[in-house]
Amino acid sequence: MKKFSLFLCIVVLASLTTFAYAQSTITGKIIDSDMNSPLPGANIIVKGTSNGTITDFDGNFSLTANSSSGEVVLSYVGYISQTIAFNGNVDLGTITLVPSDVGLQEVEIFASLAVDRKTPVAVSTIRAADIALKLGTQEFPEILKSTPGVYATKSGGGFGDGRINLRGFQSENVAVMINGVPVNDMENGAVYWSNWAGLADVTSSMQVQRGLGASKVAVPSIGGTINIISKTTDVEEGGSVSTSLGNDGYTKFAATYSTGLMENGLAVTVSASKTDGDGYVDGTAFNSVAYFLNVSKEIGEDHKLSLTAFGAKQRHGQRQNSQLIETFRNSESGIKYNADWGYKNGEVANSEDNFYHKPQISLNHYWDINEKMELSTAVYAGFGSGGGGGTAGVNKFSIGENGISDYRIGTYGPIDFDKIVDENVANGANGSETVLRASINSHNWYGILSTLTVDLSDDLVLLAGVDLRDYKGIHYTELTDLLGGQYFADDSNVNNPNALVQVGDTYNYNNDGLVGWAGLFGQLEYSKDKLSAFLSLAASNTSYKRIDYFNYLDSDPLQESDRYNFFGYSAKGGANYNIDDNHNVFANVGYFEKAPGFDAVFSNNNNVDVNPDADNQKILSFELGYGFRSEKLSANVNLYRTAWNDRTETISFQQPDDTRAYANILGVNAIHQGLEIDFVYRATDKFTLTGMASLGDWKWENNVTDVNIINEDQEVVRVVDLFIEDLHVGDAAQTAMALGINYKIARKTRFTVDYNYFDNLYADFDPSNRGDENSPDAWKVPAYGVFDTTISHGFKFGSFDATLIARLNNVF
Repeated sequence: MKKFSLFLCIVVLASLTTFAYAQSTITGKIIDSDMNSPLPGANIIVKGTSNGTITDFDGNFSLTANSSSGEVVLSYVGYISQTIAFNGNVDLGTITLVPSDVGLQEVEIFASLAVDRKTPVAVSTIRAADIALKLGTQEFPEILKSTPGVYATKSGGGFGDGRINLRGFQSENVAVMINGVPVNDMENGAVYWSNWAGLADVTSSMQVQRGLGASKVAVPSIGGTINIISKTTDVEEGGSVSTSLGNDGYTKFAATYSTGLMENGLAVTVSASKTDGDGYVDGTAFNSVAYFLNVSKEIGEDHKLSLTAFGAKQRHGQRQNSQLIETFRNSESGIKYNADWGYKNGEVANSEDNFYHKPQISLNHYWDINEKMELSTAVYAGFGSGGGGGTAGVNKFSIGENGISDYRIGTYGPIDFDKIVDENVANGANGSETVLRASINSHNWYGILSTLTVDLSDDLVLLAGVDLRDYKGIHYTELTDLLGGQYFADDSNVNNPNALVQVGDTYNYNNDGLVGWAGLFGQLEYSKDKLSAFLSLAASNTSYKRIDYFNYLDSDPLQESDRYNFFGYSAKGGANYNIDDNHNVFANVGYFEKAPGFDAVFSNNNNVDVNPDADNQKILSFELGYGFRSEKLSANVNLYRTAWNDRTETISFQQPDDTRAYANILGVNAIHQGLEIDFVYRATDKFTLTGMASLGDWKWENNVTDVNIINEDQEVVRVVDLFIEDLHVGDAAQTAMALGINYKIARKTRFTVDYNYFDNLYADFDPSNRGDENSPDAWKVPAYGVFDTTISHGFKFGSFDATLIARLNNVF
């Protein structure tokens, strides 16, 4: 018996020894081929097993395999996987993963993406995997709501009505670029996210550069820059299909297919999606069809061509008109209440809606001239068509006192369109009293961006380029529904002063806004050892011209205004110093002058009362930053201060002859300053904690008093006083915090919880509307917090990879 026990112990010990000897430790570092920067979170799996790990913030990994030899699979979303053999303990060294998209590297460079621990700007990057995991049925900008300095909301709650503020600045002062091409409206600078419904489906990554940003084009962004990089064409053949279901009838179907890079150097990717729903808010049903096409061609070793086209045709009901909080409390629908819809002949009809289609097409050419010189050029065109619906004539759409109106079905009820139709019919030959209309804001936009990159030495790079744009905004009102009447009388067109308007006719106003842009930019970039720095100069000429088809006879030369030019420029620079492998500091400073907006030049909506000497807006910005990187913790701290002087402020007032007039007021200044902190803590291979805090102090800087408004006869028609000193800037939460957990339950199963908290949110208001210095500050919205959660599970469906994602926004 003792001999048997001794024999058993020897066998067990030998087995354990053999097992120990059979283990192998594989180490290495994974970087991306674009910027030679680490890829944190890349997956390393022993092939044929569930044994794996992920890289740390520096791209390093260490994996113990339960065998003396085998293969490891290295993968990262958006990159081509690699399989590497191992035998015993081995250091694989530095492994470079190549993007799975043909031409993605060139697009990213063209789009001026910032590089961690090198580009001296405050930056956050969201990749496709995070968008797929966390977006759900939210609006595209909302994926950024846990980013420092960002405040993103659904606005009225209609599909595509989401908006974003960056460091307290509205979208008019935040540069948004898709593949390096600017998309802000050329007349007012706004960004309408409904134009880009479906963009999330084809986004490879999205980067938010707060403050000055690293953009090389001559775009004067005050709050920051949002760079959206679309997918290009996959190197490998394949495709995907997906479907999404959500509350309130939300359905979405999408499909993508790529040919892969063929032997002739050609690759094609197509994607399409269809989205429908009833809307969370009453009367906001929507539908959208989105599409994407990329064709890439390698021509020899030095040239690449990439043709990209994408867009989305959508229509959705809106909650356009603001209501008192009391109204929402008293209505049966609560926070879902919407006064801008009703029933007509038994079907839902909207008094406010939005419809738009904006295809964007770009042809990119990349030329490696020689080892030290390359040229990137993009020729692009955008064709926007559509606008927003509304009402005209006698206003029968108010909710009435205590929610009671003759034109509402019940208290705080939907609009009774049938009653309005009956009254219009009874009006007979006198035509319709009340109608539905659409304000059309179409445009044709053409541009070219070209950047030459020259390696002056191993440490110094020169970039120089040109940015040319031509834009025509087409604005008119179209009658969309007579609501039972025979016609609608309109006298706004001097060429047809007694118009009897029918459905489809143009009335009320009809004008074009022509905007030209010519920009030059140059940038020197220095990088050696621990120090990197840049100096950038840019100049641009913005020209405005207006054509008015209604206010002037066709024979009147005033129908077409002169072209007015405004010169803008910018100078910015910064430096980053990597103290060691863990710590880095950076600083940047910039000054630029931004051309006044179209409305500041043609403030009275005519071609006579023109302000050809409108002053530029002047911006001075400083920023200091600190970064920490270790195996488990990544953190950033940023301090910023932006002074915005001569902000465009247009006031409206009544003249002695009872007509309305407009004037542009100078000297309206604001200070935006604050502290931003964000971190990612990878506690284990399975558990990651993220967080951020944004503490802003955004106020109007000064009062503007005793401003004389003078007419063309040099008579003072009004004296303006703006009492705004130390008032809070509204429309975005000045205090924001976020905390998130990402737990890896299994290799392909993840669970996330995100909490976002917002405070010091002041109501948006126009500085010219404050009565006097004794008036109160803007109303402060009560602080609030929102929980979101996601669980995702990946599995095999036959020979296909499949993923299930369940997302719940605003859990409580």
